[in-house]
Formats: sequence, C-alpha cells, structure tokens
Amino acid sequence: MIKSVAIQGVKGSYHHIVSEQFFDNSVELIECLTFDRVVEVLTTKHCDAAIMALENSIAGSIIPNYALIDSHNLHIVGEHYLDIQHNLMALPGQSIEDIKEVYSHPMALLQCKEFFKKHPHIKLVEDKDTAEVADRIHTNQLKNVGAIASVLAAKIFELDI
Repeated sequence: MIKSVAIQGVKGSYHHIVSEQFFDNSVELIECLTFDRVVEVLTTKHCDAAIMALENSIAGSIIPNYALIDSHNLHIVGEHYLDIQHNLMALPGQSIEDIKEVYSHPMALLQCKEFFKKHPHIKLVEDKDTAEVADRIHTNQLKNVGAIASVLAAKIFELDI
C-alpha cells in the first residue's frame, strides 16, 4: 500500500493536485524542488512512490524525466492526465497594473507567453516551482509580484487570482 509519495514542488503544485486525484488525499506528501530529488527520495526508500510529469501538450515529452527513470531502473506503474489551468495571482487588493514581476516555472511562463504579450510592463522571471513562488509571495508579503500557479496554490497561500 502506498502511504507516501514524492512530488516535484510543494503543496499547491500541479503534482500535488495529481497526488490528490490519484490517491484520494490518502498519502503523505514529500515535497522536492527538483525531479532529481524526487528520484533520490524514491530510490533511498524514503517514500513509496513518486509523481513525475512525463508529457506536456505544448512542450512534448519531458526527456530528462524519462532519462531519470531509465538511469535509475524505475518503473511507471500508473498514469494520470491533468488539464493544467494556469492562474496569475498576487496579494489581495492588487490589480494587474500593480504587478511588475511574475515568477514561475519556465514551462508555465512559456505556456502563458501570449497572455503576457498584452502586458509588456510585467517582467517574467523563471523560478523552480509554481506553488513555491505563491508561498514566497504570501510568506514575505511581496507586493507588485505575481505568480503563475494553480487555483489550489492561490487558496492555500491566500492570494487573489
């Protein structure tokens, strides 16, 4: 029985959403900021399973993750499709005109490129994880900073979409 699962990201991340949908909220999450760390946690038996994105409808196959599976002789034992819906979020009370910088995972920024062409005053900054940025904005009460992340991240970290 699977009791713990390693995910790339933190609570509120898309991998967290997959774990909730796939395991019905019944597993302990082990948060990792990189896929290398996810594999390390799994192969050292600090968790029972891992969740890794392998395909992206815009970018295609995520070759580095397939390489991690191959080089560590791991096996895929389940599959879950998640329709990613990105959201721009910031501290409550701010408008899009107030946002000067948006931080997120490089793939999220790429997927939102057309939206941000309409808002050239916003500087896009690559970061490690969508939900981790939302957490940082909340924890440090960062004004004029936005994140691209899930609705769950906005809810957990009390940000407005």
